[in-house]
Amino acid sequence: MASKLELLIEGIVSDMITDPFELVDVEYVKEGSLKYLRIYIDKQGKMSLDDCQHFSHLISEKLDELDPIEENYMLEISSPGLDRHLKKEKDFIREKGKEVELKLFKAIDGVKEFEGTLVGLNDDNEVEVQTSKGLMKFPRKNVAVIRLMIKI
Repeated sequence: MASKLELLIEGIVSDMITDPFELVDVEYVKEGSLKYLRIYIDKQGKMSLDDCQHFSHLISEKLDELDPIEENYMLEISSPGLDRHLKKEKDFIREKGKEVELKLFKAIDGVKEFEGTLVGLNDDNEVEVQTSKGLMKFPRKNVAVIRLMIKI
C-alpha cells in the first residue's frame, strides 16, 4: 500500500510524464541510515540513460520548488527493469498472459513461492495464476511480491 507521501509525489510528477513515457511507481524507503525517493518510469521500447537523466533534472527541480519532503533523501529515477513488480491494476491488465513468479507472506501447504501464467485480477481482488497445478487464486493482500519472470 502506497504511503500518503508516495501518493503526493505521484500526483506531483504524473503531469510531468507524458506519452510515450509512463509513471510506473513511486517508492519512499529507508535503507540503512539513508532515505530514497525512487521514481520508476518506463516507455515502449526501453528507457535510456538520457531519458533517466532528463527526468531526474526535471523532477528534482520541481521537488526543490515545492519541497514536499522535509528530511534529506536521495532521488533515483529508474526503469522498472525486466523483472518488474506488478503493483497497480493496470500492471495486471498489461502483463496478462505473461509468466510471473509470486511470493506470499504466508505459506499455502508449506509453499510460499509459485510460478505460472498471469490470468489477472478477479472481482474479489484475487491474483489468478495458471500454475502446473491448475488455476490458483491468491488474495492480493497475501501477496508479498509478484513480478515478471526473466527467461534466459
